[in-house]
This record gives sequence, C-alpha cells and structure tokens, in this order.
Amino acid sequence: MKREMLGNIREKHCTEIGRMGITKRPDGILFQAALEKPEDTSLLLYKRGTDEVIHEIPMNDKQVMGNIYAVKVENIDWRSCEYNYRVGKKVIQDPCADLIRGRKHFGEVVENADGHQIRCGFSFGTYDWKGDAPLRIPYEDAVMYCLHVRGFTMQANSRVRHKGTFRGVAEKAQYLRELGINQVKLMPAYEFDEISKRRGAMTVDYREVLEDKPARINFWGYEKGWYFAPKESFASGNDPVKEMKDMVLTLHQNGIEVLMEFFFPPETDFRTATDCLAYWVSEYHIDGFHLVGCDSLAGLLAKDPLFADVKLIAGYFSTGEIYPEGKAPHYRNLAQLDAGFMETIRSLLKGDNQQLCAFTWRIRRNPSHSGVINYVAGHDGFTLMDTVSYNEKHNEENGEQNHDGPENNLSWNCGVEGPTRKKKILELRERQVRNAILMLLLANGTPMLQAGDEFGNSQGGNNNPYCLDNEVSWTNWQAAKKNANLTTFVRQVLAFRKAHRILHMPQELKVMDTLSCGYPDLSYHCSRAWYGEFENDNREVGVMYCGQYAGEENFIYVAYNLHWDEHEFALPNLPEDMEWHEEIDSAVGVYEGDAGPVHSGQKTFMVPGRTIKVLLGRR
Repeated sequence: MKREMLGNIREKHCTEIGRMGITKRPDGILFQAALEKPEDTSLLLYKRGTDEVIHEIPMNDKQVMGNIYAVKVENIDWRSCEYNYRVGKKVIQDPCADLIRGRKHFGEVVENADGHQIRCGFSFGTYDWKGDAPLRIPYEDAVMYCLHVRGFTMQANSRVRHKGTFRGVAEKAQYLRELGINQVKLMPAYEFDEISKRRGAMTVDYREVLEDKPARINFWGYEKGWYFAPKESFASGNDPVKEMKDMVLTLHQNGIEVLMEFFFPPETDFRTATDCLAYWVSEYHIDGFHLVGCDSLAGLLAKDPLFADVKLIAGYFSTGEIYPEGKAPHYRNLAQLDAGFMETIRSLLKGDNQQLCAFTWRIRRNPSHSGVINYVAGHDGFTLMDTVSYNEKHNEENGEQNHDGPENNLSWNCGVEGPTRKKKILELRERQVRNAILMLLLANGTPMLQAGDEFGNSQGGNNNPYCLDNEVSWTNWQAAKKNANLTTFVRQVLAFRKAHRILHMPQELKVMDTLSCGYPDLSYHCSRAWYGEFENDNREVGVMYCGQYAGEENFIYVAYNLHWDEHEFALPNLPEDMEWHEEIDSAVGVYEGDAGPVHSGQKTFMVPGRTIKVLLGRR
C-alpha cells in the first residue's frame, strides 16, 4: 500500500508522560501506547473515512518509560485523519481511543480481517456546556433509573424520533423528570464489540456446529471494550461524542444525574481505570460510575482522592479499609448495590416465611460511610412484572436450550404461568407489583428502578436476554399505555417519598427516642401496638416513622401484610388533635386529597391479604 506524507507532518520523540491514548498539545498531538513488544510497531494515519494509510510512523524507538511509548506528531489536521497501530503483521485499535469509527450499525458484522476497517478517531472539538455543573445529589435524595441506551427507546411505541440512541434517551428526559427520577444509570455505553461467540462446551463436535451458526449479539456489553469512546452505534448521526454530551446536558438541565456502568475484568490495570473515569468526568460531565467485574479495583479507586466527590458504586466496598480511622467522608460518594434487598423483598412478596427480620433491617439500612442501592429487579433477571407472572424462566430464544440464566428467581406467578385473561389473576399481579414498589420506595437508601418496571414491562419470562436485540430486551412502551395507572402510582409514591424527609434520611434510623419526644424515630407494631411480632411464620408488620426526627410534625404508619389472609394491625396513639388518614392502599392506589378513610379514635384496623396500606398521622 502506498505511503505518503499528509501536508507537512513531522514526528518528534516525546519524553513526557500523559494519559494513555491521544492528547492535544499546542505544538501537536501526543500519541501514547503501552507496547509489550515494540520492535515492530508503528502508528498508522489514515485519510478519514477510508482504509487508506497515508502515513506510518515507527514506534520502536519512542520509549518513554517501561512499556510506555510515545510520539508527538506536529502539523497534523486531525479533522481529516484517523489512526491505528500496527503490531507485527496485525493492525489494532488504540484501547484508549476517544472515538472508534467503523462500528456505526449495531449488531452488524464488520469484515475487518486486515484491521483497517475499524479505526480510531479524534474528538478535540470544543463543546458549549452552557455553565453545566455537577448536581451532586446525595444518595438519600436520589431515585435511580437503570436503562440500556439502545433498548430504552428502540421499540416502535417509544414515541421518540431518534430510537435506540443517546438522542432518544434525551427525548425521554421530561418523562423521567415527571416520573420523579433524578439519577440515570446507563448500562455499558462505551464502545464494545457486540458480536460474540456462542457459549458452550468447546468439544470438537461443538466447534463444528459453531462454524455453521451465525454470530450472536452481546446486547448488554458487559465485556472489555474501548473505555474512552462513546458507542458509535448509539448515535443517530456521525458524531457520538457530541450526541452523548448533548444527552448528559439535557438530563442535567432536567435535574437528572448521569452514571455509567463499566465492566473492568480482573486484569484491568489501575492506571487505565483511573484515566478512564477521570476522562469521562472531565470531558462528559459524568456524575458517577457503577464498577462491575473487579471489586478489588473498585476498592482502590475508592481510595483515590481524585474521585472523592464522584459517585462510585460496586457490589462491595470494605469501608473499614477505605476509612481506617472510622471517620465518615465529607461527601458520601460510595454506594453498594444490595442484591440482598431484592432477594428479601421477592421472598416476602411471594409469601415465604422467616423474612420479617431481614426485611425490617433492610428497609432502614443506611450506612454512614456508604450509600446503599435498593432494587427489586435488574437487567439480569426477571423484570418486576415477570416476577409476579412466571414461576419458571423461559429463555429458549437465547439459543442455549433454556440452560442459561438464574434457576431460582424468587418469583410467584399468582396462579397462572405467563399471560392470562383471568381478571382475578391480573388484579392480584398488579397489586403485587404495587406491593413491591411500596416496599422499594418507602425504604431508606437509594431506590433503583429498572427501565419499564414503572409500567409493567415484560420480557416474556426471559431472565437473561443478554444476546437478544429485539422486542424481548427492548423496553415495551406499548405496556406504558396499557398500564398507565401503574405509572401514575409510581409517580405518586415517589412524590410521597420526596415530601416526607423521614423516608429518606441522611443517616440510619436508630429505633430509639433520642429526642425524648415520647416517640422513637422508627418503631414496629403488629396486632399489638409497640410490639413487633417477628416469629418465623409471620408475614405482617407495622412500621411507624416519627416525622419530628426530620423536622416534620406528621407520623407515617406502613402496614405491610404479605400474608394471604387478612390481619388486624394495632394503631399507636397519636398526639392530641391528630388522626390517622389512609394515604395509599396497594389494592386501590394513592388517595387524592382527603379521599382516603380516616381512623379516628380507632385502636386497630384491618388489612386484607397481600396488601400494604400507608397512613399519615396529621391534624
């Protein structure tokens, strides 16, 4: 292939150490890469949009330190160029590239045998952030919404113009704000190769079978990727960098933080992870990250002062090691994703015994050194609606003979497996979804909704659609029209949560009367006031919150009856001139104004089976 100079390009050995990838300098562009075998490595420059190599610069004599090699290229018109590296006979992309070109169409197999069809781009253009600044919403005030950029708006009824893209998410900003969401968490939105090999035992016979099968999709993207580049196929046009920044800005303008998920395998080096996260914060104004794949790396990042005011979420943090003196941080930036909350809620929801002690602990859990993210459904399991509609997984479409995905989903189908027209079954399922929503949104900590759970999104019982880019894995906006009453319920409960500080406190409630006001901040009741009955077979408990501990006058009483039979709940005495008003009934919804029943002078009240009632003690 012919090599020729592009204008007056000059190369210069550079001894400075910058971040890996490319960096714009006043006198040129710094290319920096880690090369284990640099003896036959070179930088390739292409004419933009083509596989034509117009300049090649050897890198073997450009060592800076260790395995780090760098070259500064002067007089380069980055707007008309792209680049790659040649290592021996193989052409590879810069793992720290800011932009990847050649992967425009999601799920399309790119014929890249020679390595030139996919290239690295430059993203040095300026962007007007219009004075945007970090929102820094405390965990106790946050309501998280997890979504897949493509899957969120790809469905025909999503009512957005730019389906399956960053712009599509931005078009839903008003919907999210009005729902009560102020924090969005994006499943992997950095560049990754979504074409993956089929899973299975790699016997000789199986390999022969694989050769005849088409490539399959890695829809979720939980794998190693180009961590510095936004996914090109998530852009509606040719500028994924600008479109992603536009999305972040739009969400920020609607009071919504943006968090990103990153999958870092155990072999990921600390510097790459640090550079990556710092880059997304500075260049894209990202508010935080959910770190998946390597808890030890998450612990190291948590200690880095660079991220002291950036949210970091992981499955586990050893806060005792991160804060060795036990002193709480000035800004609670760490949080743990609590799968145990989901397991307890689902178990209690379907009627399992021996759950009350765990339940009452989890709904008040709120550590001082780290936040806790509560959820009842995530991307890797049943949706909330499927949790009350299926006993068994139905993953046949994944092509793994239904062997993939969790076997135990802690679900109950309410009497019929899957779709049904039976009115009583449908009513029970809707009430069970409302019960789950109430248990989630009335708990202290940060609640997380999976996209579509607010309107009963279903995946047809598939609990692992990692390889499906179709109606199964896309958020079903047709259900939003069908189940509009459920969306209204979620919005109203979120408004109720926001209006009552005692339900989202910055510190854990103590179950003690620390104000000497005659009431503890949190107390438990059942058929007798002030006496919680936590026997193994019990599935009902009353929880009362005293608003005085949050500077409020009112009391909140939540009667959780997850048993299938009706139960009597005792009502604690209120201060003079106060009465108990029903605000929410999972069998009915949220009462408007003073429409709910008033329990004036009553010592007890009845709660039907599988029903939750919320009462407000007020004047």
